[in-house]
Amino acid sequence: MRPLRALIVRGGWDGHEPIACTELFRDFLEGNGFSLRIADSLDVYTDAHALREADLIVQCWTGGRLTGEQEEGLVERVAAGAGFAGWHGGVLAVGYEASRYQYMVGGRFLFHPGGFVDHTVAVTGDHPITRGLRDYDVHTEQYYCHVDPTLEVLATTTFDGHPEAPETAGAVMPVTWIRPFGAGRVFVTTLGHAPSDLLIGPTRTMVERGLLWAAARP
Repeated sequence: MRPLRALIVRGGWDGHEPIACTELFRDFLEGNGFSLRIADSLDVYTDAHALREADLIVQCWTGGRLTGEQEEGLVERVAAGAGFAGWHGGVLAVGYEASRYQYMVGGRFLFHPGGFVDHTVAVTGDHPITRGLRDYDVHTEQYYCHVDPTLEVLATTTFDGHPEAPETAGAVMPVTWIRPFGAGRVFVTTLGHAPSDLLIGPTRTMVERGLLWAAARP
């Protein structure tokens, strides 16, 4: 059996610290049997060999556009069985014009009223990714997204109607979700603005478990 391979695609807007954030999970992935390939260009999605070798694609790339060829390469590889996982703007604030990519991810970032605010992450249901976790409080951006109604939602947050967007009061928004996509699996969380957010215990646990789930590993 060949070793597992993870393709980490990182770059775009530096404000989300894509290198530092993805490095947090290097040891975890290698400790779970993955060899890593790091790509600093979305052009890797046009590299048939790199995609074919990837059991898991971890993307942390905020901003920018996906060309038609890049979008097709990524979406088709996930539909064929690769896992796709990521967090925050690295998956939700990129490729807005790429409808197949947006459908695969299951959501897109719109705005975060009030910037960094106190809010609660409410764990919902019972899934291996969130099993044993309880609701917890964070101080970070509270993402308001457009989301696919077919998602399996694992965590939510409720908006209190910040003065910037009072009409959002009471809105319950997915924070962490999963979905099958063809033969592949997709894991997304809106958390993870910076390394400090990803180091919060329950958040890190969800991401680590989500990476393995997306790759169809226990």
